[in-house]
Amino acid sequence: MNKVHAVITGIGGYIPEYVLTNEEISTYVDTSNEWILQRIGIKERRILKPEEGVGVTYLAEKAIEDLRSKKDFDPLEIEAIIFATSTPDYILPNSASLIAYKTGMTNAFGFDLSAACSGYIYALEVASVYISSGKYKKVMVIAGDVLSVLTDTLDRNTCPIFSDACGVALLEATTEEEGIIDSILHVDGNSLEYLHMLGGGSVHPASHETVDQRMHFIQQDGKVVFKRAVTSMAEVCEEIIQKNHLTKDDVKWVVPHQANLRIIEAVASRLDIPLDKVMVNIDKYGNSSAGTIPLCLWDWEKHMRKGDNVILTAFGAGYTWGAVYLKWGYNA
Repeated sequence: MNKVHAVITGIGGYIPEYVLTNEEISTYVDTSNEWILQRIGIKERRILKPEEGVGVTYLAEKAIEDLRSKKDFDPLEIEAIIFATSTPDYILPNSASLIAYKTGMTNAFGFDLSAACSGYIYALEVASVYISSGKYKKVMVIAGDVLSVLTDTLDRNTCPIFSDACGVALLEATTEEEGIIDSILHVDGNSLEYLHMLGGGSVHPASHETVDQRMHFIQQDGKVVFKRAVTSMAEVCEEIIQKNHLTKDDVKWVVPHQANLRIIEAVASRLDIPLDKVMVNIDKYGNSSAGTIPLCLWDWEKHMRKGDNVILTAFGAGYTWGAVYLKWGYNA
């Protein structure tokens, strides 16, 4: 009996309309277009304006509309929804249940998955296991964040980085030699001091004190995170390449989390893979955490071909990191 794989059969994406430029950021914090480009590699990013009164499920709904414009499927056939996000609409109910109602996927069960910037590859792993076990045949993976609500506009080290976006992928069962072939995922909780948002959880619930101390914003030690991200992503990609007996020439695309252009370039250099094989769009979309990898696939969909060897890799708060090796399943 042929092994069952989970294959991506369609990609959708959505970015908010509002474009936040480096020039605008420099009007309220001590920075410049040149500094941001040199240190981070971002020219502009997309932001969901607060006055719109919507959150990450709005982005997901639009991304699913985009997916359905390219691939016809019955929402009632979706059996599971995995929503990777660190910025759900509410603490409860979960965003998966809200998007199921909004899009008609009401026969599915669903849950939110929190793995910060690694959320998409974590969600792919879970979806792959569900499908390869025979439990489900169609799973919707959603990954996105509205990081603008967690961004301290007074912090010049973080406010130019973060953005808002969402991507979705429909995964289906196949017995062909394509889809998700392997994954290596890790977690290390010994890093709270370097990358965190301390306010709003059960340790520091929201209060006047936590708001006054600006504890509801992302804070990070950029130098520490930079070094760990480069090392971890490069090592896990090398491991998955060797484990699956690939050569660097066999790899058609590397899709890294879009955290920082210098991180991406350093990972590619360590892997000895040319940048023309590396998907990069951080310059125009910024860092939308779990949303960056599916947004790259959405951006490059028309360039990908059935059978392409693709490696996805991410690193995020936790720390969480890993790599997924897949064979692309269709021609756009």
